[in-house]
Amino acid sequence: MTRNDFRDKLLGCLGGEWLPTGDLNVRSRQIMERDGFTIESVYYDAEANDFVPAFVLIPEGVSATNPAPAVAVWHQHAGQYHLGKSEPVGLNGNPMHHTGSALARAGYIVLCPDAVCFEERQSERLSGRQYEEFEFLRYTVEGKCLAWKNILDMKRAIDFLVSRPEVLADKIGCYGHSMGSTHTWLIGPWEDRLKCLVANCCLPTYTAIQRQYMLHCFPNFIPGIQQYGDTPNIVALIAPKPLHMNFGELDGGSPIEDVREGMKIITEAYTNMGVAQNFSYYIENGSGHVLSEKMWKKTIQWFDKYLKDAR
Repeated sequence: MTRNDFRDKLLGCLGGEWLPTGDLNVRSRQIMERDGFTIESVYYDAEANDFVPAFVLIPEGVSATNPAPAVAVWHQHAGQYHLGKSEPVGLNGNPMHHTGSALARAGYIVLCPDAVCFEERQSERLSGRQYEEFEFLRYTVEGKCLAWKNILDMKRAIDFLVSRPEVLADKIGCYGHSMGSTHTWLIGPWEDRLKCLVANCCLPTYTAIQRQYMLHCFPNFIPGIQQYGDTPNIVALIAPKPLHMNFGELDGGSPIEDVREGMKIITEAYTNMGVAQNFSYYIENGSGHVLSEKMWKKTIQWFDKYLKDAR
C-alpha cells in the first residue's frame, strides 16, 4: 500500500474530514503573573457548544511587536482526570511534567489546553474512566472515534495560536508525554502549521497491545486501521516534518522490542523523502515511563533547532 493510500484509509477510519468549525470566540478569564512569564486563562470554541479551557503562557518581554515561537503542550492521561492543562503549566501535578512553564522560561509562548474528559472538560453525570468510555463509544457509533475528536481539538489549538499577535505563526511546534505523545503523533499527519514535534514515551503498537493485553487510553484505538497498518505507520505520515521521539527502555506501555521495529519504519519514511535528518529518537537504558533530564534536554534542543535557530 502506498503512503497516500494508507493516509486515505487512516482518514476514513478516524471518521473523515474535519469540517470548518467557525469563529474561536475567545474569552479571557484571568491573568496570573509568574517569575519570567504570564499565564492567561482562556476559553475558545472547538465546536459549537463545546469550548476548550486553556492556559496561555507568555514569556516576559514577548508582545505583538516582539513575537516569539510557540509550542502547544498536550497533557498526559495517567488516569488523573482531575488534571489536565494545570499540570504542564506547573499549577498542579508532578513537577517532572511542568513542561509548559519550563518552555515559557526558555522563551516560548505555550498553549496548554484540556483534552476532552479531563479537568474542566469532565461530565457532571459520569466520572473519570466512565465518561471517557462513553465519549469513545459515542463517537464510534457516529462513525468516528475519540482520536478524531482529539485531532479536531488540536487543530483548533493551532488556530488559536495562529490568531495570537505575539506568536510567530510560521514557528509553531507541539510536545506531549504519554497520552500527550499519542496526541502528538495523531495530529502530526494532519497539521502542516506545526513545524516540529516531540513525542515522549508512548508508541504502543496494536501488535504489542494484543500480545500483552494492554488497556491503553482510548485515543490509541482507531477502528479498522489494523488491517492497513500499525501505529508506526501513522507516525511515518508525519514526514517530512521534523519529529523527535523519546522512550524509556523499561516502559511497559510501549514494549521496547516493538518500539525498535517501529523506529525502522519511521526512519525509512524520512529517508525515502530525503529528510533523514528530520527524524531522531532516543531510548534511555534503565528508564521507564518518565521524562528524564536527558529526554528533556533533547526536547529543548529539538525545539531550539527548528523554531529558534531557523529564524
